[in-house]
Amino acid sequence: MDINLLNDTELDSLRKLLDSSEKIALCCHRSPDGDAIGSVLGMAEYLHECGKVPVMIVPDAYPDFLQWLPGTERMVRYDKHKAFADEILAGADLLFCMDFNTVSRTDSMAESITASAAKKVMVDHHLNPDMDTALCVSRPEACSTCELVFRLIWQLGGFDMMTKKCAVPLYCGMMTDTGGFTYNSTRPEIFFIISQLLTKRINKDKIYRNVYNNYSEWRMRLTGYVLYEKMTVMAENNAAYFTLTRDDLRKFHYIKGDAEGLVNMPLQIKGTKLSISLREDTEKDNLVWVSLRSVDDFPCNKMAELYFNGGGHLNASGGRLECSIAEAEDITRKAIKEFC
Repeated sequence: MDINLLNDTELDSLRKLLDSSEKIALCCHRSPDGDAIGSVLGMAEYLHECGKVPVMIVPDAYPDFLQWLPGTERMVRYDKHKAFADEILAGADLLFCMDFNTVSRTDSMAESITASAAKKVMVDHHLNPDMDTALCVSRPEACSTCELVFRLIWQLGGFDMMTKKCAVPLYCGMMTDTGGFTYNSTRPEIFFIISQLLTKRINKDKIYRNVYNNYSEWRMRLTGYVLYEKMTVMAENNAAYFTLTRDDLRKFHYIKGDAEGLVNMPLQIKGTKLSISLREDTEKDNLVWVSLRSVDDFPCNKMAELYFNGGGHLNASGGRLECSIAEAEDITRKAIKEFC
């Protein structure tokens, strides 16, 4: 199966960038998820096997259920080590921008990334890339950025030397960005890649357990609370939504990642084609984070663009509203009635 990504000119450009660069850094978007963390770790491990010494920088905290991944102990958090990270970015000659299509998604890192003289390589699967890069590997049809990283390594001839330490985060990122391969994962190339990753002796069942069966007691109680107390079902529109306020999060001892995946649960209701989560930011007033999930051909990315200042993929998107949680709920109800 042909899973090559780049044409001959692009491949030659990437090889030259790698060969001529000594100070390589990798970064990803704020509030990094499994795909962001996995793609950074996977690419960094490949570069390490090529004799490079890459530095991984993430904007802020990532979920507790990803901290078992090999190599996370070497990640530099920008919000905790700004001066050091700025020095790395300023001195880099090559910067891999993983899993984001525009620099604003890196939040507080954006200024330093923009100012960096490093040649930039974007590897991403979101729509409408908007960055000045030496090489842009943007494939919105891909299930994940981790899929793209695997395909780049494959095309560079690096599969034979791929280590388990590289394969594990790549599989994890593919798994988490498809909800355990339940959406955006119908192309045969995806399962060819999985078959190849399995030859590296990864334990896919353990990876699943480490991510999805690794929550705290309070996360489980939060799940019950959301489903029993907070979920609103708009059956006439085949949609459901729920809100989480700061008080809710405080009551259930919320830590980053505890709300991950909750937005998928209302889709288990027969006939439901859209689910929306509204979560108050834990620090900033009048900021509500929006997550949208859908099934079949319902374009939740279009809904995210029209109503929630966001975007994303057909069945998995996000956005943000700068308003109170009550106002966000009003906007959501209006969006569902008008769009569904």
